[in-house]
Amino acid sequence: MTITPPALSVFETLESEVRSYCRGWPAVFDRAQGSYMYDEDGHTYLDFFAGAGSLNYGHNNPVLKRALIDYIERDGVTHGLDMGTTAKRAFLESFQNIVLRPRDLPYKVMFPGPTGTNAVEAALKLARKVKGREAIVSFTNAFHGMSLGALAVTGNSMKRAGAGIPLVHGTPMPFDNYFEGRVPDFLWFERLLEDQGSGLNQPAAVIVETIQGEGGINVARPEWLRALADLCKRRDMLLIVDDIQMGCGRTGAFFSFEEAGITPDIVTLSKSISGYGLPMSLTLFKPELDIWEPGEHNGTFRGNNPAFVTSAAALDTYWADGQMEKQTIARGEQVEQALRAIVEEHPRLGGELRGRGLVWGLEFADKDRATKVAARAFELGLLIETSGPQSEVVKLLPPLTVTPEELDEGLRTLARAVRETA
Repeated sequence: MTITPPALSVFETLESEVRSYCRGWPAVFDRAQGSYMYDEDGHTYLDFFAGAGSLNYGHNNPVLKRALIDYIERDGVTHGLDMGTTAKRAFLESFQNIVLRPRDLPYKVMFPGPTGTNAVEAALKLARKVKGREAIVSFTNAFHGMSLGALAVTGNSMKRAGAGIPLVHGTPMPFDNYFEGRVPDFLWFERLLEDQGSGLNQPAAVIVETIQGEGGINVARPEWLRALADLCKRRDMLLIVDDIQMGCGRTGAFFSFEEAGITPDIVTLSKSISGYGLPMSLTLFKPELDIWEPGEHNGTFRGNNPAFVTSAAALDTYWADGQMEKQTIARGEQVEQALRAIVEEHPRLGGELRGRGLVWGLEFADKDRATKVAARAFELGLLIETSGPQSEVVKLLPPLTVTPEELDEGLRTLARAVRETA
């Protein structure tokens, strides 16, 4: 299809230069349903972006929409700070009965501000409060948010530069396979902890993504994660897993760390926890870490009751019977096979695929190739983004509710985009 870029005058003249996604997708979107978005000119786009992972159940999911409309129509509480409401109670009961208890996870639930970076800030603050130390260890190519504390444990130099001040009390360590297997896992980390002259203050915590989304779809091996959990235990450091993009079923299991068989001390959730794209985040932690004083960490919008409603509906609908995990793994195998075929079709492009469940990345030897592929895919009606420190990875994040036919359509479009930019 041929897409004529619309006149974006009000966006260009009034909106800040900080806008980003709209630059790669020069359309004005009007409607969205399921796996598709529609612009005001009637063009259809298959969405393999899913709100950067915020729409695991698709756009305007009918079950969640019905629950939300019913709640609003009966004048249910919209803004509730941290007051007790029927919507919050229903969410907490569903989360406990469907997510926590079946996995034998003892976590307390904290509602920080409604975004992922709010959840990370709360996790870092709590870890420092519990341990009485400032240092936090993160990993190369990590992304944890755009507020100052989260930026201090983020790897991307461009995003860090936006802080405008020194970012302190964060120390990066090599992520899994950073040295391509040439260096034993945690050799550098262990040496710094042992050496009184290393300059590394005893950390309060380590924060990690099991799969680095923004960093380029870098997948940590289960054995690496288990060794990290063991290191944290031996060295009296808390383990924080940032599951903001990879949680809520993106990798198959509800939590991305389940495959590794570990139980983090603190977990952050956001994005698809509301199920509907409504702002909501959680900071989960073991009960013995709950040393907050009342009101010591708060926020005006931590009680987003419409998000509680859609989140409870999502848990009740998609996670009570265990089928979503199986479906996601099956869909992931479909994606892997298609990406492998693309790599085999274009050996000179040096393509490398990696991922799990319904998060996948395709990296090319030519660092500019991914951006060209994403641009051509948009022209062909497919929304995909890039990731990695040089935007060198094509990133696929379709809704978990995507059908096999929709997946096949999108993957064929991606293959065509690669072919036509090769």
